[in-house]
Amino acid sequence: MSKEKMLQEIERAQIVINQNKEKVSQGKMRQKYHFMAETGWINDPNGLIYFKGKYHFFYQYNPYQSFWENMHWGHAVSDDLIHWEYLPVALAPSEPYEDHLKGGCFSGSAIEFDGKLYLIYTAATNHGNGFVQTQCVAYSEDGIHFEKYEKNPVLTAPEGISPDSFRDPKVWKHEDSYYMVCGASKNQKGQALLYRSEDLIHWAFINVLAESRGEWGTMWECPDFFKLDGKYVLLTSPQDMLAEGMEYYSGNGTLCIIGEMDPDTHTLKEENHQSVDYGIDFYAMQTVEAPDGRRIMI
Repeated sequence: MSKEKMLQEIERAQIVINQNKEKVSQGKMRQKYHFMAETGWINDPNGLIYFKGKYHFFYQYNPYQSFWENMHWGHAVSDDLIHWEYLPVALAPSEPYEDHLKGGCFSGSAIEFDGKLYLIYTAATNHGNGFVQTQCVAYSEDGIHFEKYEKNPVLTAPEGISPDSFRDPKVWKHEDSYYMVCGASKNQKGQALLYRSEDLIHWAFINVLAESRGEWGTMWECPDFFKLDGKYVLLTSPQDMLAEGMEYYSGNGTLCIIGEMDPDTHTLKEENHQSVDYGIDFYAMQTVEAPDGRRIMI
């Protein structure tokens, strides 16, 4: 792996950002309240975390064009989630497992470990036999400059899961272990896969936390899992969710499944489900637990 290659790619991106950001800032449709990057394309929010006194917000980013392609991780910090300070690009595609025009550093999450800020993200590439998505790790001492783990990827798609449908890891700590829920597709049905680790590097598959029976899409993107008001909540953004009698889930929506966690099988026992929002483009959310205990979604 070449650490220098990522630094070069970040520098190249920053040059383009600096060249265009002033002109872009004058756009008539520029948002004044909702977050926007300085220039280029953004989509999924990633790595939302409170780290060393500030909220860190990462996002899917193409600094070169105003359309999806060549995924980087943009980065900003805030004291209040309203006023933002732009930071340098955090991740740029630089390695064989991610260096592809239609691939790159896809979505993921952030967590603190041994005083460092770790990013767990999906890398996507294509070497001629179709797209392959794997889970990778990067880390930072200062929360700004990141280095990719030299033995990436740390996790590949399990048997039966298409390698192009294994993405968007959300990581959290419970007691003395770290857990990951990852979106997947099996037999054209969405799944949330549950993993456990002691060091964020070596991951063991536990079980399928929850899955579609056919009514909730073909692929579960951007899963998020947490406990709230005594219940467990799984959020996910299903692809291709068009079910009879469930029209309000159609489009690019976010599904919320609420229930109890079975401690023996490590599966979510559904008690209720609902749409998070009835808008047709409420998608790819991510939550964080604030220092005061609130669960905040972006």
